[in-house]
Amino acid sequence: MVQKAKILLVDDRPENLLALEAILSALDQTLVRASSGEEALKALLTDDFAVILLDVQMPGMDGFETAAHIKRRERTRDIPIIFLTAINHGPHHTFRGYAAGAVDYISKPFDPWVLRAKVSVFVELYMKNCQLREQAALLRLQLEGGNQAETGSGRESAGLLAELSARLAAVEEQAEALSKQLDDDSADAAAVATAAHRERKLTGLRRALDALEPGTGGGSPTLPSQS
Repeated sequence: MVQKAKILLVDDRPENLLALEAILSALDQTLVRASSGEEALKALLTDDFAVILLDVQMPGMDGFETAAHIKRRERTRDIPIIFLTAINHGPHHTFRGYAAGAVDYISKPFDPWVLRAKVSVFVELYMKNCQLREQAALLRLQLEGGNQAETGSGRESAGLLAELSARLAAVEEQAEALSKQLDDDSADAAAVATAAHRERKLTGLRRALDALEPGTGGGSPTLPSQS
């Protein structure tokens, strides 16, 4: 069963949170509420999120300050943040949102379809990244097993390599389809850059896997990092 992605919704007004849940429920992912910046930071300590929808105007810690804390933490700094705001003070205000680390800045009232489409892109990228990590973990297990018992069954190793290669091929196909979708939809530059980053990671993993094939003399290849 594919694990659902978590989406963090941060707004001090319950009616706004309810509206966001209604818009994003069609994505069939796990929606997590936070009614303040402090509550959002607490949720981020224990859970991983695909994307954060963050209201700018909140009492106490506002959206900009919350985003700054998120970007300072190594665990959370790469999570995409979409700012939501009911006010528009012009380019300077928008620039402040991007400077705080947002990948998008949407003014209320917003088009529900557009918001849902933007969030879905980051959910897909998150899911592809999770799949990539699973493939890397399986490959590491294979390498560790090979180093500990080099005289083990070659047939079992070949079977595991074939399984890993098939799984990686499926992820590569999905990543390619997603990249084409981003190109067709003229998606945000941040989303396109993130997709390109994941493709490079997939390429590195494919090279590492190919190096394990019998007769390549690749030894123990270096696996791509998971950032």
